[in-house]
Amino acid sequence: MRGLVVRNTGSWYVVRTDDGQLFDSKIKGNFRLKGIRSTNPVAVGDYVQIIVNAEGTAFITEIEDRKNYIIRKASNLSKQSHIIAANIDQVFLIVTVSHPETSTTFIDRFLASAEAYRIPVALIFNKTDCYDEQDTNYMEAMIHLYTSIGYKCFQCSALHNEGIGVLEEELKYKKTLFSGNSGVGKSTLLNALIPDLNVKTAEISTTHDTGMHTTTFSEMFDLPKGGQIIDTPGIKGFGTFDFEREEVGHYFREIFRISADCKYSNCSHTREPGCAVLKAVEEHIISESRYNSYLSMLEDKEEDKYRQGH
Repeated sequence: MRGLVVRNTGSWYVVRTDDGQLFDSKIKGNFRLKGIRSTNPVAVGDYVQIIVNAEGTAFITEIEDRKNYIIRKASNLSKQSHIIAANIDQVFLIVTVSHPETSTTFIDRFLASAEAYRIPVALIFNKTDCYDEQDTNYMEAMIHLYTSIGYKCFQCSALHNEGIGVLEEELKYKKTLFSGNSGVGKSTLLNALIPDLNVKTAEISTTHDTGMHTTTFSEMFDLPKGGQIIDTPGIKGFGTFDFEREEVGHYFREIFRISADCKYSNCSHTREPGCAVLKAVEEHIISESRYNSYLSMLEDKEEDKYRQGH
């Protein structure tokens, strides 16, 4: 039977078959994906084949070819990857400029990974009701930066239902991954978009101004107006996976565009004479924060280790 993986609890997968039945399923035997060393060979969004035995237990026997997927380095196993979701149309990266602050390094690492897998990303600036004047000015500067690069940006307050209508239109008839740090309000946003859902939410830690995990596994939800959302646990860092050092600049749109004017075709944009990218950073055409994120990803390749996006 063919089905869609709609929930991943770590050891079990919930598969919704084409006729609407739900089966708790396990991976059959030592089933592994060829070419990907992953902590989770099956991801929410995968289309799979299952067989059901006489006891009613379902086993996943095959994964259909993926349209795409988004992946990060597993935080505890530096040589392995963690597939966040598969077969998605777009990503909503939920960010906050305070309570807690989402670092630009984290944002840029996420955007670079999405570029590598050709998945469109929109930045959703949540909790606008919490921001003072300084926060609002910073948010507007970030929106200006990322919009100028070519990324869609939206503002909302999930708690007060502000800006939700615009997001609903962007989500219609699409399969959208929700991702972001813990505490940015993904669960509150989900509840605003799907009123009958009642996803558990948690308070922000007042001591550290950081979020606490409320989502413990990945799950797909159907939207009332069509489309699906894949909700995922909050992530602290974003270790990039499977990038060659010379490729990193390709995944920063503005660096890639300007690098065409570098003197050397294999320019690393770090110290070479005639580097158009370094010149653009000096002239503030490329933002310093984006360039620093680029350098941090180059360090990943040098040290071959996981780095948190803080």
